[in-house]
Amino acid sequence: MNTDSQTLNPPVQGRVTSIDFFRGFTMFLLAGEATELYGHLEKSNIGVVQFLGMELSHHEWHGLHFWDLIQPFFMFIVGVAIPFAVANRLKKGDSIKTITRHALKRSALLLFLGWALYFTDAGKLVFRFQNVLAQLSVTYLVAFLIRNKSFKFQMVFTLIILLLIDLAYRFFPVDGFNHPWVNFENLGAWFNNKIEGVDKASEWATLNFVSTTSHTVWGVLCGKLLMSDKPVSKKILTLLIAGVSALLIGYSLDGLNITPIIKKIATSSFVFASGGWAILALCFCYWLIDVKKQFLTGSKMFIIVGMNSIFIYLFFSIGGGGFIHRIIAPFSNLLFSWTGEYMVEIITSLGIWAVLWYICYWLYKNKIFVKI
Repeated sequence: MNTDSQTLNPPVQGRVTSIDFFRGFTMFLLAGEATELYGHLEKSNIGVVQFLGMELSHHEWHGLHFWDLIQPFFMFIVGVAIPFAVANRLKKGDSIKTITRHALKRSALLLFLGWALYFTDAGKLVFRFQNVLAQLSVTYLVAFLIRNKSFKFQMVFTLIILLLIDLAYRFFPVDGFNHPWVNFENLGAWFNNKIEGVDKASEWATLNFVSTTSHTVWGVLCGKLLMSDKPVSKKILTLLIAGVSALLIGYSLDGLNITPIIKKIATSSFVFASGGWAILALCFCYWLIDVKKQFLTGSKMFIIVGMNSIFIYLFFSIGGGGFIHRIIAPFSNLLFSWTGEYMVEIITSLGIWAVLWYICYWLYKNKIFVKI
């Protein structure tokens, strides 16, 4: 039996590298979507490549692809970082009042930026709030405000909101929108129509912020666990049990035909399943990077992206990927046309992805960090 105290209970010093890696890796994958690479992979004639492309796209409705986990991952890791960020600001001498005021401003700015992306894309005044920034503006604020509540309070809180939104979908009394798990015929669709002022709005529910608040609150609980002085073995075991338990609940609700896993309306079963995968992913990253001290060099590539995650998200969301495409495409066509049209598309997308990463690297190298 290994009784090395540094192995069993190393103190948390500064940043936990796995958190920065997790955030950066998630944003790196989101940047990849802006290159259109995943769509190209899905068109491949090679089965494995086509399967990869399919997993890197959202499930049409009932089911779960890997890509359906990306937004929950990001909302979860924001929650994980909250206790560390608050502790760091307190260490610098900020008061609780100052920190709370900053959180309120940050939430408002996230909501504005999330809405503004839809506004600029449509070219006219629209009210849509389905993207990760708009959703995060609510989940981040709620998680921040209850961060010091007990573990029991926070868990009960998340279970209650999941139960209430589940019941609201089941018993919503408006004709035409009283089919809880049918696309465009549920509470989420009705709410979208009302706030957007149209007869048929997006299938992505703005109301998802209610249930996905659980992701960010669970992130806070995991962050507090990692900050604690508990033995590393206890931290890892706790994360494993929590992750597996959430998976069992989520997939059981779906498998027993109680509540289907539907990402686009963030059903309770989806939140449990995706939350379970998020916790297990954090557990693996923490074990590999912070405990075993492996992949430290490789992780830096993704940490660099995470250091400017909001900036790069905004950049490719307002057409940065398309702008880079117009620059790279002529050169990839000139140099690689002999590989065929399909491979040129793949190479062009990879080139765009590389440039997006380099932008983050340039900012990092010059110590420019865009924060809100």
